[in-house]
Amino acid sequence: MSILFMFLILFVLLVIGVPVAVSLGVASLIFIIMEGMPSIVVLHNMVNGVNSFTLIAIPFFILAGHLMNTGGITNRIFSFARSLVGWMPGGLGHVNVGASVIFAGMSGAAVADAGGLGNVEIKAMKDAGYDTDFSVGITAASSTIGPIIPPSLPLVIYGVMADTSIGQLFAAGLVPGLLMAFALMIMVSWFAKVRNYPKDDHFSIRILWATFKRACLPLMTPVIIVGGIATGIFTPTEAAVAAVAYSMFLGMYVYRTLSFKSLIRVSQETIETTASILMIVATSTIFAWILTANQFATFFAEQLLTFTENKIMILLIITVMVLIIGCFMETIAAITILVPVLLPVAVQIGIDPVHFGIILILNLMLGLLTPPVGMVLYVLAKVSDTPFERCVIATAPFLIPLVSVLLLLTFIPAISMWLPTLLYR
Repeated sequence: MSILFMFLILFVLLVIGVPVAVSLGVASLIFIIMEGMPSIVVLHNMVNGVNSFTLIAIPFFILAGHLMNTGGITNRIFSFARSLVGWMPGGLGHVNVGASVIFAGMSGAAVADAGGLGNVEIKAMKDAGYDTDFSVGITAASSTIGPIIPPSLPLVIYGVMADTSIGQLFAAGLVPGLLMAFALMIMVSWFAKVRNYPKDDHFSIRILWATFKRACLPLMTPVIIVGGIATGIFTPTEAAVAAVAYSMFLGMYVYRTLSFKSLIRVSQETIETTASILMIVATSTIFAWILTANQFATFFAEQLLTFTENKIMILLIITVMVLIIGCFMETIAAITILVPVLLPVAVQIGIDPVHFGIILILNLMLGLLTPPVGMVLYVLAKVSDTPFERCVIATAPFLIPLVSVLLLLTFIPAISMWLPTLLYR
């Protein structure tokens, strides 16, 4: 009953608009007081929750993404993607997806993709005569590729919470991310045929080579990150530091588009974002500890298995549950709350923690495209000067290919597991 009361308090606080970190902390503290435990338990778990070497990767991956945006690198990426796939019907829609795939290997965050590339992509599509709804919809949908293709901030958080190899999680996300891009490009082709969208330009080896030369150094970023981790040269945390160093080198010395003043500004933005994420991690650690100490995960698993022992049905129930929660809760908070509850159930029915992590993160990415939270939609509403409600409607059709990929990943583990099995097992 105390745990149910804790969940009720958390729900009420979130509904009335209290910040997620504060809601988690207050709900946990009330439970601890009700149970007569010393309040020092709260501080102890908060400190332990963020006392992780792996979490150091978070500020560095965030900073790397900010540096790429500020240094004008997004324009080079967009130009290269335009010359690569712009010749297809609905060219700029395909460019939008292609640019997101490339940028995903640098930032690891959907909001960074939407805020950085989104501004460039939507303006170019509007100038070329594409409908605003289509431009906003495909930009929002393609931004969800960012946290699936490595590096990925949500996968780092999941790895810490689930005590799972970050390297294996990064490897597991590569193929699903590319599959998401392929599915979205099929959707773009359908829209192009129905609405008679033009090709952006004819394919030209000369232009492709010219844009590649301009973008080749930024394109090395994912190679450095993923290649370094896969070959064992450095850990995911060290890869994040390497990404920042390389981004600074490009922005300050190669392209000379990153000034000391802008470096200070992006550093401040990184500190603010990191602080909010780590506060959520710290307070959710208390919440997760309470659930674990009271064997709530075991209770939940028993109740679920009483309802059905069919693995497919359990996966469907978990998928629907996470999709609903993702609509109402911020991604990092959802990960830290759901992992202690759902992962033991997944392991009990024979699901690999790495595979489950990819399913969980993709599930929660769909929440970024749905109200009332929908952070990507809020960013694009501001970037495109489009009402939020219209952004929601514009994005809805692109949920079809994304949900289709989610179901494929859920029921065909080999899609996500073959690469980590090849590299690590």
